[in-house]
Amino acid sequence: MALHKGPEKPDERPLSVNPFFGEADPVGGMLEAPPKHRLPDGPTPPMAAYQLVHDELMLDGNSRLNLATFVTTWMEPQAGVLMAECRDKNMIDKDEYPRTAELERRCVAMLADLWNAPDPSAAVGCSTTGSSEACMLAGMAMKRRWARRNADRYPGARPNLVMGVNVQVCWDKFCNFWEVEARLVPMEGERFHLDPQAAAELCDENTIGVVGILGSTFDGSYEPIAELCAALDALQERTGLDIPVHVDGASGAMIAPFLDEDLVWDFRLARVTSINTSGHKYGLVYPGVGWALWRDKEALPEELVFRVNYLGGDMPTFALNFSRPGAQVVAQYYTLLRLGRAGYRAVQQTTRDVARSIADRVEALGDFRLLTRGDELPVFAFTTAPEVDSYDVFDISRRLRESGWLVPAYTFPPNREDLSVLRVVCRNGFSEDLADLFLEDLSRLLPELRRQSGPRTRDKSAATGFHH
Repeated sequence: MALHKGPEKPDERPLSVNPFFGEADPVGGMLEAPPKHRLPDGPTPPMAAYQLVHDELMLDGNSRLNLATFVTTWMEPQAGVLMAECRDKNMIDKDEYPRTAELERRCVAMLADLWNAPDPSAAVGCSTTGSSEACMLAGMAMKRRWARRNADRYPGARPNLVMGVNVQVCWDKFCNFWEVEARLVPMEGERFHLDPQAAAELCDENTIGVVGILGSTFDGSYEPIAELCAALDALQERTGLDIPVHVDGASGAMIAPFLDEDLVWDFRLARVTSINTSGHKYGLVYPGVGWALWRDKEALPEELVFRVNYLGGDMPTFALNFSRPGAQVVAQYYTLLRLGRAGYRAVQQTTRDVARSIADRVEALGDFRLLTRGDELPVFAFTTAPEVDSYDVFDISRRLRESGWLVPAYTFPPNREDLSVLRVVCRNGFSEDLADLFLEDLSRLLPELRRQSGPRTRDKSAATGFHH
């Protein structure tokens, strides 16, 4: 979560209440206007409190027009009703809410089967608040397994984790919080994610694992998980080092099983010990829910599992959080039950079709060069063509905001800091009609941008609040 400071200056005035929302006395609402940065001295009428919060939130962006986020922004009304019915249930209290716990168990079983666990009944897993927590748990398990194998050298030896420089920021956090050296494979040329051989060359006796990403947030491309495992197999034959792979399938783990069935990336690869996904991304559930699965009990060290006698029940847990609502887990089960394999395939195929269509139409405008085309994740990245010098991607992002579109512009990491791109994420609910409107607004901007004398962006690092 973001860190916030207190107010930088004292309140100039209290919040303003519309007098019509003073239910009995229209003047009372004005007299009782609450302060902004300290608790009011007394209660505020419920309708007035609602209106104050509602009016301020109107200034937020429209989530349906947010082409930066991977997070689900639309669900069926029935899912919303179920979530409302379960928002008061504490997910951690499995003794008091046994059916909610059972639905969580079923989701884990369904995902184990979907990801081709050798024995789905032997796979272990849990729900999380999102992929970030799931990645932390997977990283903890990798570090603990490594420490157990190297008890004679640890804590003297420093563990490391190998991954591409394009990983989501949660992996940087993991390495920072759990004191693990991050060994990053840089980008090179037109390769925007991890290279299997380069990853293997960074491994040594202190490597706890390698992270492969099924769907890079930078450009939407899949990392070659099977090739990564093959490179680590060859490393083991040469050196004896047995390095596990964790697949960060935050988005792709809910795309590939339905649209890329011949792609081998999951538990069919013996070296893959754990997988995570975001239920609230292409799992099609509102935030926040994620999932972490291990291929069997041996992959998750038992000493990391806490068994708590809570309200009369024996509760095994593996989590960084404790109390959280059961609503998102129930919504995940609803969605898995509601769509099934055929339904997920139809939804994800439609989303990919929209992404491909927009990418082709953006390319046809003539001002842009595509890096990806939305044919893996329903995501594509593009930059300005070499001959365009009157504006840059940051100008495009800023101007699209004027029409309500949130399209991130950002610079790539080492060794491609020279490359700045725009990225469009297509989600369920972003229809062909909305895509037409987006292309119309983008096309309408271009004549004016072409007349500029040069890009207006002076500080690229401050041009966007978007971070991976």
